[in-house]
Amino acid sequence: MTLPLTVVLATRNPGKAREFARLLGGAFALRTVPEGISLPEETGKTFAENARLKADKVFGALQNQAAVLADDSGLQVAALGGKPGVQSARYAGDHATDEENVQKLLVALSAHAEREARFVCALCFLLPPAQPEPGVNPRAFTVEGLLEGTITGFPRGRDGFGYDPVFEPAGWCVTLAEATPPDKDAVSHRGAAVRALLACLREDGVISVGS
Repeated sequence: MTLPLTVVLATRNPGKAREFARLLGGAFALRTVPEGISLPEETGKTFAENARLKADKVFGALQNQAAVLADDSGLQVAALGGKPGVQSARYAGDHATDEENVQKLLVALSAHAEREARFVCALCFLLPPAQPEPGVNPRAFTVEGLLEGTITGFPRGRDGFGYDPVFEPAGWCVTLAEATPPDKDAVSHRGAAVRALLACLREDGVISVGS
């Protein structure tokens, strides 16, 4: 029996780690970033650029000896010109809490009737070459997932994290924070990105079709 591929998840966000563990199921043996490895400043202009920055940093710190999965995700609000975007986690400041970010968002939208928004998740997966040699780059896979919806007038629900309490997916009457984990995973931007990544890895022979 072939053991699952060990993959280091390049995040320190416990909410994201829990979701990835659910979404990936038994496809990988997930590890968290070892203590002593710092994540880089997210200076990219897109979610994909930031995901690659994090993946490269962790992959290099592990001396190219382990597969790495990194994500960058956030909220784009139409009435705010796509903000908070790549600044979603830092919308209310570098060390802002989820509640502070949500409150700033609701204040910014208070004068707007248009409340359409979408969640975006970009994933970058780096796989060491079969025969690691100097100058040989890892195989890189990049995918993206989206979830369209609207921003509610006030937070609802206690599950989830980030902007989940004020995000109502299109066609739903509850927020992501009010949904069960399986229901959220079925529609979320992170779920869509993970399914796209697994499809790419199966097609490329990295994981088996049944994974």
